[in-house]
Amino acid sequence: MSTQAVEQAVYDWQQWREGRRERVSAPHGPLALVGTYWLDDVTDGVIPGLAGHWSQQGGAVVRDLDGAATVLRPDNDPLLLPDGRKLLAIDREGLLAVRVWDPESPARKTFAGIDAFAWDGRWVVPAEFTPFEAARSVQVPNADGRERGLGLAGELTFTAGGVTHTLAVAVEDGGRLWAVLADATSGTTSFRFRFLYTEAPAADGTLTVDLNRTQLPPCAFADAFICPFPPPGNTLPYALEAGERALLTS
Repeated sequence: MSTQAVEQAVYDWQQWREGRRERVSAPHGPLALVGTYWLDDVTDGVIPGLAGHWSQQGGAVVRDLDGAATVLRPDNDPLLLPDGRKLLAIDREGLLAVRVWDPESPARKTFAGIDAFAWDGRWVVPAEFTPFEAARSVQVPNADGRERGLGLAGELTFTAGGVTHTLAVAVEDGGRLWAVLADATSGTTSFRFRFLYTEAPAADGTLTVDLNRTQLPPCAFADAFICPFPPPGNTLPYALEAGERALLTS
């Protein structure tokens, strides 16, 4: 890369870092998540700290408060409470839960930034995406101790650190790729696993992967997230000294 190209890449990466800091520390960002309450585990319709009687009906969460019913459909419009908290229903493999975000969460108050490895052009590499003939799902542990299916759509192959490796990835809206991965730094000099999002591949499957933008998963910011662990084969056989590495607190 030319000097000008490197300077632009570093500037873009710094802007990305600042954007990440703003998003995770927003009033209803990841640091504000204080609870995920599965309806199957709710006793007598009571969710700690939330008024009303909670139940599940017809694939939705229903709150009955003083005879007035509010229906929360999974991953749809959130419910904002007068005290500033946000509620959202989620559905994971047919199980419903209510998530609660609180702008006054302790994690948000003690947030001091996200530690990251320095930007390094060696980690910006050409790659190729090869879709599977049919989408597949593998069972992987999640951060809450349960196993769930992780949908995968293909493989991402690249050479970095002198090693060629293939990651199983999902394809998200807009065509961008998402990988859950670990490496030789995981659990030591970085969080135990991380996420990687890439640009959408070209029609021939080629793309550029910037491993400097490897990022912490949501569960690094709040225990109430249920992030999937890396599927088999998604552990890089070297130290990926690139991207976000740890949450900083004051």
